[in-house]
Amino acid sequence: MAIFVVISSLTDKGAETVAEKPERIKEVNEELAKVGAKVKEQYVVFGDIDFVNVVEVEDPERFLKAIIELNSRGTVRTKSYLAIPVDRAIEVLKSAPSVGHPKEK
Repeated sequence: MAIFVVISSLTDKGAETVAEKPERIKEVNEELAKVGAKVKEQYVVFGDIDFVNVVEVEDPERFLKAIIELNSRGTVRTKSYLAIPVDRAIEVLKSAPSVGHPKEK
């Protein structure tokens, strides 16, 4: 499983949709579930973005397609970031081969 942090902003069209039908937010989560993506946490935020989501993904390639399709509707714009748990990152940093440091000779 991969974890992605997805931040999203509604377009004017999307804001209109959510104002008229707030439950549409959760309907998108159900659509993502069809491609093996589970929204683990979801927050409405104030500022220049509207939502922060933590999504557990079975297949990143299928998730990519789903995110592109969501963006193509014209109601939302997203940015997705692969997230690696800190403990796993430490394991990788300790065990992965080094590509070398520019100062090393």
